[in-house]
Amino acid sequence: MRIVFMGTPDFALFSLKALVEAGEEVVGVVTQPDKPRGRGYVLTPPPVKTYALEQGIPVYQPETLRNGAFDDTLRELDPELIVVVAYGKILPKSVLDYPKLGCINVHGSLLPALRGAAPMQRAIMDGHPVTGITTMYMAEGLDTGDMLLKDEVAIEVEDNFETIHDKLGLTGAGTLLRTVKALKEGTLTATPQDDSLSTYAAKIEKSDCLIDFTADAHTVHNRIRGLSPMPLAFTHTPDGRLLKVPAAIRGQSSEVGSLAAPGTVLSLERGIEVACGTGSVIFTVVTPEGKSRMNAADYIRGRKVSVGDVLS
Repeated sequence: MRIVFMGTPDFALFSLKALVEAGEEVVGVVTQPDKPRGRGYVLTPPPVKTYALEQGIPVYQPETLRNGAFDDTLRELDPELIVVVAYGKILPKSVLDYPKLGCINVHGSLLPALRGAAPMQRAIMDGHPVTGITTMYMAEGLDTGDMLLKDEVAIEVEDNFETIHDKLGLTGAGTLLRTVKALKEGTLTATPQDDSLSTYAAKIEKSDCLIDFTADAHTVHNRIRGLSPMPLAFTHTPDGRLLKVPAAIRGQSSEVGSLAAPGTVLSLERGIEVACGTGSVIFTVVTPEGKSRMNAADYIRGRKVSVGDVLS
């Protein structure tokens, strides 16, 4: 079965590796153009491109798929199946309709919940105890296609975006292989989504990263976890300087109200304990403005924060 793989970031790499290592015939990889990264703005290829070239798989990086721009290349590749994992571009109808076995997407949520760009982050930020992977046939709507297979992944209290990303990436690779196997065997069953149960996982914006200490400690903690290690939740010290928070734990009395105003530094014993609308959170790792990440204890020893300070 001739497969064209479309994907870009590390999350997609799990699935591409699984297809290659399973001996599937991946005839081409389509990924985003190289982009400048880091302080030096060095032009950097997507992880999927690097791996594909190592495996001798042709790589294509079209600026757009719209208006038939990729149609000639698609006809040359002549895939029977297109697999899409976090590609980052909308597929036009001409691409969706080309392969006789359809286009299958690996999505990082249990659809129809959390359609959209940031399902992994939003699952943690919204306090979901469980998330997962759904494979589905792609349609012209946003993650609206018929569902194929699902696998659940528990979100533990110590998980953050990074750990859930890797768990879902590994799970997604396995779910994809099972989906492809069932497709070959003719046992794959498609189930329409119930649109009335759908929720939307919007792209993470800067406003999502600002910590709102008037929320309860559970909500604040989930926001910090869901945005770590990138782009990171943040607040501001009394002098107005940015303070990012890669890691935190909930205070021992996280369900109890505080006499202090939300954002007030309550203690420096176990880290930087900050009052929330209900309960408190304790910053254990911070990234001060213009500095590298450090343990909260090192930040405290530098006398950068005091009990009674109010973070905003």
